[in-house]
Amino acid sequence: MLTKYGKKILEIVTASSGHMTAEEIFDALRQTYPAVVLATVYNNLNRLCQEDLIRKVSVEGMPDRYDRTLRHDHLVCKQCGRLLDIDLGDLTAQLEQKAGISILSYDLKLMYLCEDCRKKLSKKGM
Repeated sequence: MLTKYGKKILEIVTASSGHMTAEEIFDALRQTYPAVVLATVYNNLNRLCQEDLIRKVSVEGMPDRYDRTLRHDHLVCKQCGRLLDIDLGDLTAQLEQKAGISILSYDLKLMYLCEDCRKKLSKKGM
């Protein structure tokens, strides 16, 4: 059973078009519950992830971000960490066939350089 904080955090994450960090969720939650503490946010995020109501997206060197559970994958900029959704369809059957085992889930992150970072790099090369 979700607490009032858990329900509101779930609402914040599912309504977001981005991939919020715990601190961003904390700031949004404080609009409704000004006395909430960051530890409460982390505890509720962990519970929501364990119950598969949201998912945590981890990228090395960046803070964890939280996302809805709707099946999709991510493009991750190797330079700035920008995270974008990409719908490649459900690849479970293809992955199971290649791996020769049943797969419960997968988390596909495609690394790339976003347009802003490509522009910055090309300016440095001039």
